[in-house]
Amino acid sequence: MIQTHFNGAQPRADNPALSWLGGLIDATTPDEVGGIIVELAEAQAGCRKAAVLWVASDGACLNSVPPTAPDADRQAQALAALAAAGSQQQSPADGNHLAFCLLRPERVVLLVTLGAGVCAHDWLAAVEPGLRLAARHLHHAMKLADLYDSHNQLEHSENLQSALFAISDLASSELDMPDMLQSIHRIVSTLMYGENFFIVKHDADRRTMRFLYYSDIKDDDVPDTTRDFPLEDRRDTLTWHLLTGGKPLMGNNEQLLAQVSGPLTWEGPNSDDWLGVPILREGQVHGALVVQSYDKGIVYSHDDQALLEFVGSHILTALERKQSKERLEESVRKRTQELAQVNRDLQHNIVELQRAERLQGALFQLAQLATADIDESEFYKRVHAVVGALLNAENFFIALLAPDHETLEFPYFVDGTERHRDRRTLGRGLTEYVLRRGQPLRAGLADIVELERQGQVSLKGMGSPALCWLGVPLMVGDEVIGLVAVQSYTEAVVYSVADEELLSFAALQIANSIHRRRAATSLHQANLQLEHRVEERTLELRQQIAQREQIQRQLKHQVMHDSLTGLPNRGFLRDRIERVLALIQRHPHRRCALLYLDVDRFKVINDSLGHLAGDAFLKAIANRLQRCVREPDMVARLAGDEFAILLEDIDVPDAAITVAQRVLATLGLPLKIAGKELEPSVSVGIAGGDAHYVDADELLRDADIALYRAKELGRKRFVVFDETLAKGMVDVLAMEGELRQALHHDQFQPYFQPICRLCDAKVVGYEALMRWNHPQLGLLKPGDFLKVAEDSGLIEAIDWRMFELSCGLLSRYGAKDAFMTFNVSALHLRHPDFDARLIRMVEAIGLAPSRLIAEVTEGALLDNPEIVRATLERLREVGIGAALDDFGTGYSSLSYLHSLPLRMLKIDKAFVQELDKTGNTNSTTVVAAILALAHALNIQVIAEGIETRAQRDALMAMGCEMGQGYLLGYPEPVDCWLDSRSNTASGDVPKACGPSTDSDMP
Repeated sequence: MIQTHFNGAQPRADNPALSWLGGLIDATTPDEVGGIIVELAEAQAGCRKAAVLWVASDGACLNSVPPTAPDADRQAQALAALAAAGSQQQSPADGNHLAFCLLRPERVVLLVTLGAGVCAHDWLAAVEPGLRLAARHLHHAMKLADLYDSHNQLEHSENLQSALFAISDLASSELDMPDMLQSIHRIVSTLMYGENFFIVKHDADRRTMRFLYYSDIKDDDVPDTTRDFPLEDRRDTLTWHLLTGGKPLMGNNEQLLAQVSGPLTWEGPNSDDWLGVPILREGQVHGALVVQSYDKGIVYSHDDQALLEFVGSHILTALERKQSKERLEESVRKRTQELAQVNRDLQHNIVELQRAERLQGALFQLAQLATADIDESEFYKRVHAVVGALLNAENFFIALLAPDHETLEFPYFVDGTERHRDRRTLGRGLTEYVLRRGQPLRAGLADIVELERQGQVSLKGMGSPALCWLGVPLMVGDEVIGLVAVQSYTEAVVYSVADEELLSFAALQIANSIHRRRAATSLHQANLQLEHRVEERTLELRQQIAQREQIQRQLKHQVMHDSLTGLPNRGFLRDRIERVLALIQRHPHRRCALLYLDVDRFKVINDSLGHLAGDAFLKAIANRLQRCVREPDMVARLAGDEFAILLEDIDVPDAAITVAQRVLATLGLPLKIAGKELEPSVSVGIAGGDAHYVDADELLRDADIALYRAKELGRKRFVVFDETLAKGMVDVLAMEGELRQALHHDQFQPYFQPICRLCDAKVVGYEALMRWNHPQLGLLKPGDFLKVAEDSGLIEAIDWRMFELSCGLLSRYGAKDAFMTFNVSALHLRHPDFDARLIRMVEAIGLAPSRLIAEVTEGALLDNPEIVRATLERLREVGIGAALDDFGTGYSSLSYLHSLPLRMLKIDKAFVQELDKTGNTNSTTVVAAILALAHALNIQVIAEGIETRAQRDALMAMGCEMGQGYLLGYPEPVDCWLDSRSNTASGDVPKACGPSTDSDMP
């Protein structure tokens, strides 16, 4: 019937499908829609039972309609239906059981049990249209349910937030304590059942408690809230446990009994549910809040507990506020006094500000006078008026030094007791005293008399002495040009420090104004004189222009040339290359070449002979390079010991190679610098420029790559750039990335080469060597990647990983008496904490330190011998030994034997490999001397690179104890040398897992 309806039959009143559709439309909740889907499935012929299942992401059943949990098989079938959703297999079937994914993101599945003989495919085809429609309706119902839940949660959060804000406001309100506590009780009752509610205060120091607030509908024995009583009076009660335990208590009587430690005494009416929380501050209990229920249907939750804890913190705040009220009032009184003082200071600042405004206005007026179009007399009158607005200037004058510095001029003089002055010769008056000192002078009559008594001034012929005199020097820069002064002849006018400051500020601007007016006058006179010197000055200007042009040419040459050699610099070279490349773009048949040169070992020359000799050396190199080229080719110095030669129009590469050969031959001739005869050499990189180069930096880059390759090949040679060199540089970058990945994925593996006792071939130790298990290239030796690792800064991290792996393998698998040597580079020895880090690693692995030998080379010792010696000493103190590797090939091997804490030394294989050759007396003598010296110093010796029996026999005859090399064993992984460590047959040596082509280089 349902299938007929969905295939287009008109609905009838008695059609069940129509009834089903109406039920689907009326269903609003997911469970209701699920029930309609179950009805649809079970109404279809052949269905015995159906259920809708909501499945969590972890496979658990969240909900089902009808509400019966499915068995494990049906739940697994539901998960399979979800996994198959979206593929061709939409409805996994297992016998008569069918699973259909209704909603994939929401993880809703229909489980159906079909009758015997019913075809699942046919049944699903009949009911699937209705299921699709119902699934869409179910999707909307679930979305609507989510919206209802979100709305309810939001409404609850808003109510809770409003209540918490109200509680917070009460804690800071001016209400009395009883009213505030009663208000808090009402607020708590709006959030939870709080009809029965009380608050307790606890004094831990006095061991007392007090009921601050108490409300209970059943308890007639209300405690006294006006007094404290001993805490022991309520011992073992719930309130006592709450205050002494400091932890919340919640639940019925049985649950409360399980939460307390010790006996429990019941007090008051028996409640069905009880919740109490302590009021805490910094871990100390200051009180408690309690609510209780006498109704079995009301049970408190953890949210209620959290709410009470929040209320408790605010009650504690209110109590502390009341206790600090008196302190606050005292603080307010003190603060009022402080504010009064601040107000007085502010009034004083206002006065000072007004005074500063007047001063600023006066200074502005004085500045305007400097450029005002007025005569000198009017200028000084206005200056007097401005100063008079600042202080009493009834008696005022300005004195200026004449150009001869022997006469004092008075361009302005106003005094009530003395006639106008024009000028006078410098004497010993107060004016001259200020001019000599260059500082203001404020003096009363007594001060003036004292200055005269001391011989500083002389008042003879200076007129009537003033009762108060104030003078300030006029200064332009550091030069005193005159003085401005005011004076008083009455006791009513006395100048103060403030007046001195005002006049000093004014004097600065007066001096500037006078100086500007003098400068303007001088400029006017100079302009008049200039008209008479036009012809003479024109000639002078022409000469100056010519000089400036010459200077500009010199500056341009200096900017574009090297100051030491006089050669063009990098900027000049780049401009020249750009022009040549632009010409090649217009004429593609043209060619150019760039030779990039680097002086070999210049740093050694510079450090050994000094910078002056180094400069002379570079000049000589520059001269020789210039002799190697012709016009219009150019030689440039790029930086330090780097030079370049630009060949503008040549046949590439033949002509460039010819020039490079000429350069190598010319520069290779002996050169005498600072009394030393040197044989300089250079490395040359050649890049040919054609039409595919559009930028000078590209040509410089390719020449630099070729130079880098020439230096790698051994210096004193040239290399022509090609694409393989560029690819090689890219390969280096690729290998840097692969090295980082190798370190991240732990692709480095320690190989171990046995160290044998020569007398019986017994393995006594191993040297840990590094190998890289490259995922594409296979096993790589250090020589294949070590330089890239060092240049990229990854070598230290790789070394530490190898140290950790090697020590771990030795600890787990090595014989208890076997030692292990490992190579330590100079990079590690530069770190002051290398020994501490190594010791921590060994201790964490659990390896005995005495089984480790750190190998150092003489190159590492040369870096910083004192630091290396101190590091090795600290390692020896904990048992880690030291070995000197490649002994005999360094600079000063013998000096290290007595100065370093060495446990072993390793004779370099270069000496060992000469022992089986005819006429090897020198090597035999050296090895014998090394052995004798080592035995005398109680240092063990290991001979490296033993490859033949003759070498081994010769070493044994000379008394060498231990050795290593391909004759004794190849470097192999740990599982190989474990099997061979007991191989000590006479005349034979352990070969580990067999021959290897690997080098024994670490």
